[in-house]
Amino acid sequence: MRGKNPIRPPVSDDGSQLGVKNIFATLQGEGPHVGIPSVFIRLGGCNLACDFCDAEFEDYDMIPITAILHNVHKLSCNNKGKSVRKLVVITGGEPFRQNITPLCDLLLANGFNVQIETNGTLYREIAPKIDIVCSPKNTGIGYTKIRGDLLARVSAIKFIISASDEKYKNVGDIGQDLYNIPVYVQPMDEVDNAKNAANKQLALELAMQYGYRLSLQTQKILKID
Repeated sequence: MRGKNPIRPPVSDDGSQLGVKNIFATLQGEGPHVGIPSVFIRLGGCNLACDFCDAEFEDYDMIPITAILHNVHKLSCNNKGKSVRKLVVITGGEPFRQNITPLCDLLLANGFNVQIETNGTLYREIAPKIDIVCSPKNTGIGYTKIRGDLLARVSAIKFIISASDEKYKNVGDIGQDLYNIPVYVQPMDEVDNAKNAANKQLALELAMQYGYRLSLQTQKILKID
């Protein structure tokens, strides 16, 4: 949305339906599960408006979670009807803005693995076996610590890296050392070839210098959703 989205507050309801932008089959292109065939559920709305955000998550529809599950089942299957996409990635926007707990429970009960991608500012109680990848945002005065209830659950932290934006030139201390959480560095996509090349080089240097893991947006390299 490149920061042009409305800032939407958290929703309090029973979670029986969710605001969904789209549901689609793809490969997970980033982070610890890169390359795994997946079904993505992109939820609508976000509580932040980041000017580098490359996702579209507005113009969403309210869909019952039973219908969401039905779509996930269909999209998990190959052209022979065999379920081969067992990873469901819930992203946004900001997934924890909505009550995703019932949907997560439903997906787990139907044999899917679940990963949530979050900006780290909100949290709801979810099942322990769910993976949470946190991509923290810099407020302009630095990174703030991730809230404790979320930090204890995070599986990986993905820092966006930019060589031209002072806020994103390095990795921040958001509490990751408390739980020895793996840190990924991912070049920011600034829709500018020269800037993007510099971002990749800086992310590579940070990974080599500090032992971080390099994350590239392979979905863009492959030109898939």
